[in-house]
Amino acid sequence: MPREKGRKLVAQNRKARHDYHIGDRFEAGMVLTGTEVKSLREGRASLVDAFATIDDGEVWLRNAHIPEYAFGTWTNHATKRNRKLLLNRREITKLERELGNSGRTIVPLSIYFSDGYAKVEIALATGKKDWDKRQAIAERDMKRDTERELAARNRRRR
Repeated sequence: MPREKGRKLVAQNRKARHDYHIGDRFEAGMVLTGTEVKSLREGRASLVDAFATIDDGEVWLRNAHIPEYAFGTWTNHATKRNRKLLLNRREITKLERELGNSGRTIVPLSIYFSDGYAKVEIALATGKKDWDKRQAIAERDMKRDTERELAARNRRRR
């Protein structure tokens, strides 16, 4: 069977984009078991409460929910186990240095397959305050209203 090409999105963490200011992004490989890969290929995963930590120079994805594979046997995986992320030493030291700053964390943004390999996109993030969230929602609504008015004006001119 030929290896698949391109990028296939499995799960996305929309809540992270709402709750955090997203900084530098990194693409990391994941160490997975066979049933986890099969479950991901079915498009089943959740990153709602997930985060990443650095322990002893290794990056770990925590609280990511990959449900059990339906046709798995007694060899099925634990759904919320810690999964090791694969990054270059240079990227890990950069993450460690940035985490030293107060209020920074590593959040996963999405899980996807890139040319057949399971990848996770992580980002350095800073938490938003409530007024930041309200301001972002107001800006989004204003932008939507102006685009709607421009479209209506262009329709009337025809």
